[in-house]
Amino acid sequence: MTNTTTATAIRTVGVIGAGRMGQSIIGHVARKGFTVAVHDIDEGKREAVAKLGAAWAESPMALARARDAILVCVGYDQELRQLMSADGLLRYLARGTIVAVLSTVNPRTVQELAEDAAASGVHVVDSTVCRGARAADEGTLLSFVGGEADVVKRLKPVLACYSTDIIHTGGVGSAQVAKAANNLVMWSCLIADHEALALAKRFGMDVDVLREALVKSSAGNYVLRHWGTNTMAWAEDDMDIALRMAGQVGIGLPQAGLNRELCRTLKPKRFRLDEYGV
Repeated sequence: MTNTTTATAIRTVGVIGAGRMGQSIIGHVARKGFTVAVHDIDEGKREAVAKLGAAWAESPMALARARDAILVCVGYDQELRQLMSADGLLRYLARGTIVAVLSTVNPRTVQELAEDAAASGVHVVDSTVCRGARAADEGTLLSFVGGEADVVKRLKPVLACYSTDIIHTGGVGSAQVAKAANNLVMWSCLIADHEALALAKRFGMDVDVLREALVKSSAGNYVLRHWGTNTMAWAEDDMDIALRMAGQVGIGLPQAGLNRELCRTLKPKRFRLDEYGV
């Protein structure tokens, strides 16, 4: 049964993490009329947060009080578990609060946290984002959301502040699975694009002309359409998470293992086709 607290429309939003993606998300949510408070371990981000129209919270615990929803935009599995422990954020959250994990972590981590939080009447969902920093700035991110349908429905007005596409992927943890699948394909495409364009350049072809042609062909992909904008900031971490997930279910991902090593080599000289393969 859905209680009155759970059914209440979200008005107040907390954001933990004011990094590159977090700041864009904070700005969009604040501009859409939500009351937003933010915490980040870097006190130096306080001024930037204020300019975005959000209040500063001195700690995650201070942030937790009187928030209808909290977006978690930082950390990996260990940090997320510490944040959501019984001695951490969880003890300060009101019943009916939604905690949305935007961080890319193992799906089992989110599932276990959701199970623990349910005993306190708190809803943990995963809400991973795709399309990168430019889409975050534009408010055109894709959000995968894993959780109970009524909880996801209640959260959607917040997600719509920075997402043009919101896909309910299933139960808690499924958004992490969707993000891992996205990352496997994205990094594969990035490497393939580099190899194709580097080869063409060695043969004297105008790679800009070729890229425009390939975008319209069966080789078209998102990275190629937005060539030159990918920072590869999370490539190695993303691949590590996917490979650990594969190990948990007992399958091999040989291309993913190779791509992890290729991404490590590619990152410092990405998009410099003259150096690729040398």
